[in-house]
Amino acid sequence: MGYILNEEQMETVNLAKDFANKSVKPIVAEYDREGKMPIDLYQQAAEMGLTALEIPEEFGGYGVDYYTILAAYEELAKVDGGFATGVAAAGLGLKPVLIAGTPEQKTYFASFLNGDREGLDSPETGYSGYAAFCLTEADAGSDAAAGKTTAVKKGDEYIINGSKCFITNAALASVYTVFALTDKSKGTKGISAFIVERDREGVSLGAEEDKMGIRLSNTATVNFDDVHVPADHLLGQEGKGFIYAMQTLDMARPSIAALACGTAQRALDEAVAYAKQRVTFGKPIIAHQAILFKLADMDIQVEVARSSVINYVNKYYDCKKKGNRNFSREAAICKCYAGDMSVQVCLDAIQILGGYGYSREYPVEKLLRDAKIYQIYEGTNEVQRMVIGGALAKSK
Repeated sequence: MGYILNEEQMETVNLAKDFANKSVKPIVAEYDREGKMPIDLYQQAAEMGLTALEIPEEFGGYGVDYYTILAAYEELAKVDGGFATGVAAAGLGLKPVLIAGTPEQKTYFASFLNGDREGLDSPETGYSGYAAFCLTEADAGSDAAAGKTTAVKKGDEYIINGSKCFITNAALASVYTVFALTDKSKGTKGISAFIVERDREGVSLGAEEDKMGIRLSNTATVNFDDVHVPADHLLGQEGKGFIYAMQTLDMARPSIAALACGTAQRALDEAVAYAKQRVTFGKPIIAHQAILFKLADMDIQVEVARSSVINYVNKYYDCKKKGNRNFSREAAICKCYAGDMSVQVCLDAIQILGGYGYSREYPVEKLLRDAKIYQIYEGTNEVQRMVIGGALAKSK
């Protein structure tokens, strides 16, 4: 439901769906327990082109439209939100380059994602197909402007020092987009954005997070110790990095909403299947109105969230046609609503399964653990409400 796709679009979506169900689903429970990253499956996803969906055709991509991309991400998230997060985060790292990069920078960055570069298959170089977005710091989460990482220009290069935490794909990525202060005195107007390759001297990984959910994804600290990057690795203009970061998040939040829809849809599917076979008082519990209405409400919430994502895509393409970027409100709405919805639907699924819902014998407790992150990363839902409220305050 929701997406109306043609045969060609469905080929891409079904590619993601089949891969997730046949290759990822069998290992999810084991890797979730151990908190491991299935590197071989991440490499397979990259080889299939799933991490290069967001690259425009002119820069070596497939020219896939946004509806198809988000529908594919949702299919991955139905199987595992962590794996889907890792795949989608490649596109997150790419977005600042698409926003502010030169054609040469776009082609260069895309080469790390589309398999054009050789030798990217180790912890030292990162892996072909994967990028990471390095904005968050220990004291700069929701307050992204409070970052302390610096980039000092010397001659024809910049020297970067600092640390970024909670970075999705930190150990998987072969290339990063990094936000650093080029002028500490200017606040947000002193932040700039850079392309930084994983194998540059001075780049190292810190602690990996032992997370509550999305445990098949890699989340870790990235350290930059006197990392020299050429001046041509600066994205756009000095001092515009904060703007690029916020524009990136406006474009990325619907991806999180799509993942949230996938996780919630899986929870609903599990609850419906259980309700059809679980018998109490002489009939399946789906025949009891209390359960049937709860399932109906869950279905309503998932479909409304998915429709909100589609509404964003419609607004995105409309703004693109008009040459503006007036879609921050829609991005915040779909991310906020879908994140809250996903948690609630997973809670309701647990309630329908009762004791089994609380047990690891069934997958719904894991779905809840995964769903919680959708209210947190890429801007907490409190931040989304600030964005929405700000738009209302400015409205005429």
